[in-house]
Amino acid sequence: LSPMAKAAREAMGRKKLKALADRGYCSATEIKGCDDAGIAALVPKTQTSSAKADGRFDRADFIYIAKDDQYLRPAGQRAIYRFTSVERETPMALRTYWSSACPKCPIKNRCTPTDYRRIRRWEHEAVLEAMQSRLDRQLDAMTMRRRTVEHVFGTLKHWMGTTHFQTRGLGHVAAEMSLHVLAYNLKRVIRILGSAKTMRAMKLAGA
Repeated sequence: LSPMAKAAREAMGRKKLKALADRGYCSATEIKGCDDAGIAALVPKTQTSSAKADGRFDRADFIYIAKDDQYLRPAGQRAIYRFTSVERETPMALRTYWSSACPKCPIKNRCTPTDYRRIRRWEHEAVLEAMQSRLDRQLDAMTMRRRTVEHVFGTLKHWMGTTHFQTRGLGHVAAEMSLHVLAYNLKRVIRILGSAKTMRAMKLAGA
């Protein structure tokens, strides 16, 4: 996501940019990359919570108290910081929290089947929380993205047919895609302005 967002900003000649993407682009490190570049990403989180699917408390039910670096649990106790681990694949530094009150919690059956409910927090989790806050304030953002983007790609796929690209190799495919986009844009402009105004504008641009 971040390389595409940076390239889009450069192509548009903009200093500020909002990058709207679907759930498939929800990557913590990519969203952090956008934030580092001054790009405001808006990407819905993937819905992968097994706890919620099983009818137990979701991670969102645990409220982070920044000033104390603790989590407020649904039962009212606090989950405190215990240790930090680093994932091999990413690598991401993850802080782990839990409460000593877990074993005797009156609503433990709604929380976890294990002895303790552990909460992991990425060292840059604040970036993801800021993005979620933006999404909460812009409830129509994803509707706008679908309305703006999905129609274009649906039309292009219809034009290209079942075989999609006729060429092979990244360079050739990129050139073919550019021609498809150019054709779409020209047809769109002609539909809005009419062929006569479009031709005049093209002649002026080429003068």
